[in-house]
Amino acid sequence: MKTLIKNGTILTMKEGEAPYKGDLLIEDTQIAAVAPEIEAEADRILLADGMVIMPGLINAHQHSPMSLLRGFSDDLKLMDWLERKMLPAEAKMNPDDIYWGAKLAMAEMIRSGTTAFADMYVGMDSIAEAVKETGMRASLSRGLVYLQDDGGKRMREAVDLIDKWSGGADGRITTMLGPHAPYTCPPEPLQEVIEYANTRGIPIHIHLAETKEEVGIIRERYNQTPTEYLYNLGLFENSHVLLAHAVHLTRKDIRLLAGMKGGIAHNPVSNLKLGCGIAPIAECMRQGITVGLGTDGAGSATTLDLFEEVKAAAWLQKLDYGDPTTLAAAQALRMGTTRSAKLLRLDDAIGTLEAGKQADLIMIDMRKPHLQPVHDVESLLAYSANGADVDTVMAAGKLLMQARRLLTIDEEELFREVSRRAKKIVAGV
Repeated sequence: MKTLIKNGTILTMKEGEAPYKGDLLIEDTQIAAVAPEIEAEADRILLADGMVIMPGLINAHQHSPMSLLRGFSDDLKLMDWLERKMLPAEAKMNPDDIYWGAKLAMAEMIRSGTTAFADMYVGMDSIAEAVKETGMRASLSRGLVYLQDDGGKRMREAVDLIDKWSGGADGRITTMLGPHAPYTCPPEPLQEVIEYANTRGIPIHIHLAETKEEVGIIRERYNQTPTEYLYNLGLFENSHVLLAHAVHLTRKDIRLLAGMKGGIAHNPVSNLKLGCGIAPIAECMRQGITVGLGTDGAGSATTLDLFEEVKAAAWLQKLDYGDPTTLAAAQALRMGTTRSAKLLRLDDAIGTLEAGKQADLIMIDMRKPHLQPVHDVESLLAYSANGADVDTVMAAGKLLMQARRLLTIDEEELFREVSRRAKKIVAGV
């Protein structure tokens, strides 16, 4: 199957490459060519006049089934939000609920230009099935919370996920190990996870220093910061690690993370909404740490639109440093594309538009008042665009949305299911 996209503004997201008018040729799942003009026979031609063609956005931290709990517990502190609302409601979810919640998240992500995401949750078979059906790309990890001894059940489920789904959905699914956070993972089980990850070369996805409360808990238990706790257990010695949040880092913490494999998934909207703080990502980036973007779950962030995260990330750093030159538009966009691809350990396959990479891309309709005139494409995309401006979405060469119509999800069925299931889940909580 050959697809030729004609007459768009190409934004490859390759370092130092400016946007240009051009064409893009796709053969099966891969990009075959990107050039100012391509003459080739194709089975399908897509006209991109007035549109920007860029890599699909990549959500580096997500809890997709929490879409069922969107708007259910707003305006609470994180620990109250988690213990009084989220955990009791989540305990009532069955595998089918998890499937439909994940599918709702995927519908929103596709509609707002996200083609790949990293997910940490339970009931991961249900999420993997939804990924398989919707055509998205995902890195999945079974969340591991060690507040009670479960006889190894959680770890077995994490390993089963890896064995069953790594390379699944025609290669669109990859896997990680997901120890939840320093305050829910004591040293012994966390070391077991680290050793297993090192033995099999599996990446690790973990929350870090999201709140001041977490910092206080770890200081009281171990007389260390959460970062020091993970560092001294050897987490960063060999493993590729995806750190979610990393809001409360000391200068010493940042020095300890410099040179790590992997990096930080910054979740500015969730951190703002929960009052967690402003992560020092500009300083992290100056120290060579890769920083990508995530939304967190819709139960906290409410929105899964990564364009909103791009805006929030840039604006927060400018405000925090009192310097409008901090985190420029091009940098913020790369956080949601090339740098998030590195966090998912998929930068050899996605994140830029170039021959040989997977055809994960989006087309953004610029023919709108808030996107005109076009002086600087990257500035408009970073500061003015939103998910509703995305016209077409493709992953692995397959159209997931065209002309704002979802092609792999029946939205009417989806809305019926999530409405019924959400009411049941929150009843009495």
